[in-house]
Amino acid sequence: MKEQNLVKEQENIRRDSTMSGRSGFYKLLMRFRILIIGILLGFVSLAAIGAYWIHSLDIEKLVVPILAPTQLLDKNGEPSSQMVSVKIESVSLDQIPLHMQQAIVAVEDKRYFDHTGVDVLGIIRAAFRNLKEGGAAQGGSTITQQLAKNVFLTGDKTFSRKLTEAAYALKIESSYNKDQILEMYLNQIYFGEGQWGIQRAAKRYFGKDTKDLTLSESALLAALPKAPSRYSPLKNKELALERRDLVLSLMRDDGFISNEEYNQAIVEPVKVLKEAPSDQTNYLLGQYASYTDEVIDEAIELYGFTERQLLAGNLLIYTELDPVVQSAMEETYRNDSLFPVSAPDQLVQSGAVILDPSTGGVRGIVGQRGEHVFRGFNHATQLMRQPGSAFKPLMVYAPALEMGYDAKSMLYDGPLDINGYKPKNSDHRTLGQVSLRDAVIQSRNIPAVWLLNEIGLKTGKSFVEKLGIPLGAEDNNLSLALGGLSQGVSPLQMAQGYSVFPNLGVEFPAHTITKITTTDGRVLAEAEHQSVTVMSPENAHAMTELLRDVVREGTGKNAAMNRPVAGKTGTTQLPQNKQFAGITGGAKDVWFVGYTPELVGAVWLGYDNTDSKHYLTTSGGQYPALIFKEMMSLALKGVPVSEFKQPTIGKKDKNDKQDKKDKKDKKDKDKKDKQDKKDKKDKDKKDKKDKKDKKNKKDKKDKNENGNF
Repeated sequence: MKEQNLVKEQENIRRDSTMSGRSGFYKLLMRFRILIIGILLGFVSLAAIGAYWIHSLDIEKLVVPILAPTQLLDKNGEPSSQMVSVKIESVSLDQIPLHMQQAIVAVEDKRYFDHTGVDVLGIIRAAFRNLKEGGAAQGGSTITQQLAKNVFLTGDKTFSRKLTEAAYALKIESSYNKDQILEMYLNQIYFGEGQWGIQRAAKRYFGKDTKDLTLSESALLAALPKAPSRYSPLKNKELALERRDLVLSLMRDDGFISNEEYNQAIVEPVKVLKEAPSDQTNYLLGQYASYTDEVIDEAIELYGFTERQLLAGNLLIYTELDPVVQSAMEETYRNDSLFPVSAPDQLVQSGAVILDPSTGGVRGIVGQRGEHVFRGFNHATQLMRQPGSAFKPLMVYAPALEMGYDAKSMLYDGPLDINGYKPKNSDHRTLGQVSLRDAVIQSRNIPAVWLLNEIGLKTGKSFVEKLGIPLGAEDNNLSLALGGLSQGVSPLQMAQGYSVFPNLGVEFPAHTITKITTTDGRVLAEAEHQSVTVMSPENAHAMTELLRDVVREGTGKNAAMNRPVAGKTGTTQLPQNKQFAGITGGAKDVWFVGYTPELVGAVWLGYDNTDSKHYLTTSGGQYPALIFKEMMSLALKGVPVSEFKQPTIGKKDKNDKQDKKDKKDKKDKDKKDKQDKKDKKDKDKKDKKDKKDKKNKKDKKDKNENGNF
């Protein structure tokens, strides 16, 4: 009986357990169903909200796009220039060659005719590629999304902006057909050099209407929207051709063109207009084209803006521009009597920069002589030429002062051959020995090379690189003492380098921008420039005194003013090759880099294309020094005369200076002792030899005398 009751009880427990388990499962299933229903309801709600949001978007600006100008403000907060593309010249799709349409589709959005504005497959594919390559190498924006971003949105790289971009793309696709969207895209996208739309781009680059573009030209233009500045055939012809060839290969792979058409197009010469037609250059309103160019380049390079955003982004760019300084520079450059006579077919070009050494703020830029073309070549910032002797203070004398040398130190000035390098002085004479001061004043070459070898090439290079002047891998020889850089430098880089002297050893990076904001005051970028201590205040001041002597009594006399001035001339001789055989006294580049207590300036002169008919017969101490003087005199007119900053010498500074002097004296003494020891050893050796020779001579004489008996 007990056993039957036990079995019954166990069956009841199992049944209760089963019922309980089923009850738990049903509860879990019910919760899951509720969750799924909730998610679906949420999704439907979001979809409804999204659909309403997309439907409510206003896309009327697609028909008549408004390009909002960007305003530049000077250091006083006053407007200086306004950048805007004045107009868009629209053309109908039937006026755009089919190969131009196909080129854009091939390179920008190969699934254009298959998606509805947002290419989900393209986004997934781009995400996988980015993951594989470890970065954001691939984008997923369709042509429709690019059109939406171009017309309606800013360049913010945020999730909300991408979401809005996608919403606009869906609205556009629901309102227009593919041909209409492609036509709007080609008429409104930015092609670089200030040109919006395919018609203005065709005129700017090739001087023709869109309908007359060749396949090769269409491929080159299709290459531009991705990165207009990078792939511009006017700035980077090799990159532009590489990108054109990529577009052509994509067109071939997608079946848009045949192998034969590809082979013909890829070898077609690219003939791009160097100068823009007159009706294509009216998109800078205001003044100061060269300065504005540098502002654009700096915003792109330092802060990641695109040229399109800057030219039509409705932004405010606050700059370091001083209208008084800029006007002084431009007035100087209008005075042709300050420049050498040019060849009939080519103008002697020039570029100049003036900056504030206490902040690094660039106060003025002149990028070329003649008409100042907006987005033209800037000889003040883009030019890279050898600086000649103007490089000596940076490469040799300033680091030598840091090593313990001073103005009275004696330097070697005689025949010199260091591993086959044989520098010559410009006067073809040697003085045996010369003080460091006189070597600087007279701009003697041999002492500079000898001194660089003494302090070490590595020391000189390290100092220059601390100034922010890049050196190439090839720059590893003593010709650097005379400015023999493989890539050269720009006037802007030279001005930045010299700024360390009046600022007592501290350098601020040269810059034009202080901040960039929206018109409602939202800060998009702000300058944060860190100073770098390059040398001691005492040695910076000592360098200034040496360079003041250059202006007072040396090669820079033409730069002298009625206020303290320091500076250095630079002249680069013509290359020694067959092209210039028989030409004496010719120069390729001439420079003057100098400063007052308030401002630093750098001036370069030369031909864009130097050859046997286009070279200079002047030096840095002539026209460049005179131009520097005129610019500075006008810029500082009415400014009270002040003296250069003096270093504050405390007990520690005196001790440091004495330690350096003691260190150098010890080095000189050790060197002298070593030489004396060598001389004594050589003398002992010679005396021993003379004594031996004398003894041998006596023995021989005695032998001869004995033989006569």
